[in-house]
Order: sequence, then structure tokens, then C-alpha cells
Amino acid sequence: QVRIIESGGGLAQPGGSLRLSCLASGNIVSIELMGWYRQAPDNRRHLVASMTDGGTTDYADSVKGRFTISRDNAKHMVFLQMNDLKVEDTAVYVCDTERITLADSPDLWHDYRGQGIQVTVSS
Repeated sequence: QVRIIESGGGLAQPGGSLRLSCLASGNIVSIELMGWYRQAPDNRRHLVASMTDGGTTDYADSVKGRFTISRDNAKHMVFLQMNDLKVEDTAVYVCDTERITLADSPDLWHDYRGQGIQVTVSS
């Protein structure tokens, strides 16, 4: 099994910065896609940023130029550097991992996501 461990959320002022980290732990061979979503009160998810293991990134228009996603493929970690934060960035951020290959089931893909971490931007 895989555990998703998120950290780095909290409170920031408008214009400030936060850095989110996500670790996928387990008997993992590879993770094709890692990313972050915002979870709305109605439980709908909205992509913030994602990155493939090959380095291809995707960002929501609202965060382009402010947020940067990066990965450490060897450690199965993904990071989200959030700069110039705005009040509307306030949300629960969920780490998402897709198409994970595990050592004991190399012919299967698995998807996992974290519990979510609160980011609050307020003065």
C-alpha cells in the first residue's frame, strides 16, 4: 500500500509565500503523475498544478506565474511553491498521485491521494 503524507500548509498574508510538500511512501517503482488539487466545499476538485515524471507541467490559469510545481522522482515527492498568495487561494490542497507502479504488482497502476492540507491566506 501507499501512504500520502502532506505538509507545509498554514496561514499566510496576501503577497506571502508557502511551500507544500507531499511524500508518497511505500514499495513504489514509479509515479507517472503527481500534483495538487484544491478541494471545494462541495468536494469538487480543481487542478492547481501537476507534473509528470518526465517533467511536463500543467497549471491552472489562476496560479500561472505565481506557483511552481517540482518533483523529486527518486524520493517520490512533489512540491508546490506558492508565491504572491491571494485570498482566493484559500482552500484545502490535496496531493494527488496517479498511475503508480508498485514493486509487488508491476502490471497494475494505482491512484492515491492525500487527506488534504489547509492553506489560508488572510490579513
